[in-house]
Amino acid sequence: MSIQHSVPGDTVADDATPVRQDFIRQIVRDDLAAGRQQAIKTRFPPEPNGYLHIGHTRAIWTDFGIAAEFGGVCNLRLDDTNPAKEDPEYVAAIQDDVRWLGYDWHDLRHASDYFDVLYLAGEKLIKQGDAFVCDLTAEQVREYRGTLTEPGRNSPYRDRSVEENLDLFRRMRAGEFPDGARTLRAKIDMGSGNINLRDPALYRIKHVTHQNTGDAWPIYPMYDYAHSLSDAVEGITHSLCTLEFEDHRPLYDWCVDKVDLAHHPELVAPLQAKGLPFEASKPRQIEFSRLNINYTVMSKRKLMALVQENLVDGWDDPRMPSLQGIRRRGYTPGALKLFVSRLGLSKQNSMIDFSVLENTLREDLDAAAPRRMAVLSPLKFVLTNLPEGHEESLRFSNHPKDASFGERDIPFSRELWIERDDFAEVPPKGWKRLVPGGDVRLRGAGIVRCDEVIRDANGEIVELRGTLDPESRPGMAGADRKVKGTIHWVSAQHAVPAEVRLYDRLFSVADPDDDADGKTYRDHLNPASRTTVQGWVEPAAATAAPEQSFQFERIGYFVADRKDHRADKPVFNRSVTLRDTWSAGA
Repeated sequence: MSIQHSVPGDTVADDATPVRQDFIRQIVRDDLAAGRQQAIKTRFPPEPNGYLHIGHTRAIWTDFGIAAEFGGVCNLRLDDTNPAKEDPEYVAAIQDDVRWLGYDWHDLRHASDYFDVLYLAGEKLIKQGDAFVCDLTAEQVREYRGTLTEPGRNSPYRDRSVEENLDLFRRMRAGEFPDGARTLRAKIDMGSGNINLRDPALYRIKHVTHQNTGDAWPIYPMYDYAHSLSDAVEGITHSLCTLEFEDHRPLYDWCVDKVDLAHHPELVAPLQAKGLPFEASKPRQIEFSRLNINYTVMSKRKLMALVQENLVDGWDDPRMPSLQGIRRRGYTPGALKLFVSRLGLSKQNSMIDFSVLENTLREDLDAAAPRRMAVLSPLKFVLTNLPEGHEESLRFSNHPKDASFGERDIPFSRELWIERDDFAEVPPKGWKRLVPGGDVRLRGAGIVRCDEVIRDANGEIVELRGTLDPESRPGMAGADRKVKGTIHWVSAQHAVPAEVRLYDRLFSVADPDDDADGKTYRDHLNPASRTTVQGWVEPAAATAAPEQSFQFERIGYFVADRKDHRADKPVFNRSVTLRDTWSAGA
């Protein structure tokens, strides 16, 4: 079933003066109008524990876009609080992805920049009676937490004195205890209907080397705690996040309010010592729906498994929904931003059909991609009425809809490659291409007739022979002669052999996450998601720069592979077919 959603509330006045209307932008307008904020500051805060994927495009477009629209700034912050799963490789890829999408950040920050601040804030919470050191194991914590219908129970260590808690927390900091032996927990309400408020952990012990701080810290802050206070330190005005954090908002606000950085400058003294700027504030958290697309998975854990189990060829495999992967596939920043802008922002989760994304790419590339000719399943066609060694150049426009793309010369000779699928000995009903004794127009070269079919010893067709009507060239007297079809071609003498990778959807079912039948997403991998063929391209395609996109006429949109393509050994990836081949009846 094709699920296509048009999200209401996101409108654009015209191309010259875009005015977007959605609930987040309205909140920002109201906050500015009421004087609650003098300037807007947002942040994009990914965890560097994997590569960014298509779903992050909406967050990037929202965080950076809203800041820019209202004259504000946006930080890129790496929330690096779990060093066991983080890697500088991911940090570099995240920065590359953001820049590729056309954005730049006001400041590049890391949550680890604030570890000293977060530790001092932990001591402050203990002194206020708002935090305690707990000796329960992870399993015991789960037992004490309760359920959605039953309240939790207080930890037996909840009533430790301030002095004992401070002593234990400082010894945790000193590295005295083994991993998992103790945690620092907030003292909120074990009877709360919101499980996130049932005395959540703020710090855990992990003797793991951190990519930025080395072995300086044997304890690391939990995400919610570090995230909220990092926003407050940076002076973030609007903390924009996806809906799964809606239930975390009370904890976010609790941390910001209880620590109260704005009125306790001693907590940010470590930043002053390092020369790091800070702007203490109380951010406003606002949630919006995730970007979900069928025929794919968006879980970092599952994407990581695909890579680690060699089910794909790395994070930049063009079948992957990672931004590195779809960039290599040939998706453009313009197409992705157009896609998310049309969907807009809402509070309602929905599933977007993959074809909506593909159609946006087609629309973008139709306007932006020059045209070239390529043959992917070659069949030789010899024009017997041209002399041996015949060679000439024909003039072609680079884009039929935009003269500004200019023109190019394409070599033409006696022997051509045409698509094998453009010939049929026994044509089906409605066939408009080449048949024995029939005519067809060669794109830009004139009308040809097939006179003879050559077979090998096994009876396979290996060559066609025919003639070119010399008066049927564009601009000649016979050019208007009616024929049913037009096919493309390349000169066999001049065409360049090319590796062409035909990519399709990675999964064969719309919801690969659905395990109701006992199968996992691994069982739904599409065996036809990649096919490699040896084709022929015109010389002007072979000399493309890596990442240059073309429409191969009558075939689809292709991109020169950003890693493997060379002029003397071209490699092209299919970005998307000319038409949707997955819809019913396609």
